[in-house]
Amino acid sequence: MLKKIVESLKNFTNRRPAFDPSGLNDPIAMQTEWRPLKSGGTNFKTHKLVEVNYHRLEFKATVFARIFCMLFLLAGLAVVFFFGLKTIDWQNLTSNFESAIPLIAGLIFATVGSVLLYFCTKPIVFDKTYGYYWKGRKEPAQTYDQGNKKTSAPLSDIHALQIVSERVSSSKNSYYSYEINLVLHDGGRLNVIDHGRLASIREDAQKVAAFLGIPVWDSVSR
Repeated sequence: MLKKIVESLKNFTNRRPAFDPSGLNDPIAMQTEWRPLKSGGTNFKTHKLVEVNYHRLEFKATVFARIFCMLFLLAGLAVVFFFGLKTIDWQNLTSNFESAIPLIAGLIFATVGSVLLYFCTKPIVFDKTYGYYWKGRKEPAQTYDQGNKKTSAPLSDIHALQIVSERVSSSKNSYYSYEINLVLHDGGRLNVIDHGRLASIREDAQKVAAFLGIPVWDSVSR
């Protein structure tokens, strides 16, 4: 009980002051939301901004993020091949289910690792040739025409870049994670990236903003 009280007091004292968007002198800033758009987040840098060419910017997964995802995949495969397949009793599988537990556990870890790696390496692109921003492996015209406005938007619809923070807490520790969001002309938002390195978030946001010719709205106190 005392531990929970101490943690609550710590969270309260570490809480960032509320951001007042009226100082931006933009009606869209007053219309849009300033809460985190994507819950959760990591305490390490998951993506880096890469200038592919003069007309295209991409966020790509960092080496550390790829290794983190692959650890789950490789650990799962190791359990499957070195423990599951050797110890499982195929003839008495129904009567001796315990022998299949290592195989099942390994498959679960491998599946989780595969899913994490798939989403971690999903392309995040700003392309002036296409005239679109999109997140995913499909061409932007396809995703936008299907009404999937959560992952793509015409560059001409982007009004500003928004930086917001979220305090992520667990039973063991807590940290801040930071989002780069797109703010559209109608006040809607799309999440671009979300990780725990504020300096990198700010630097990348400035580069994207310069590329698009739009402002950065930074709500995180300095």
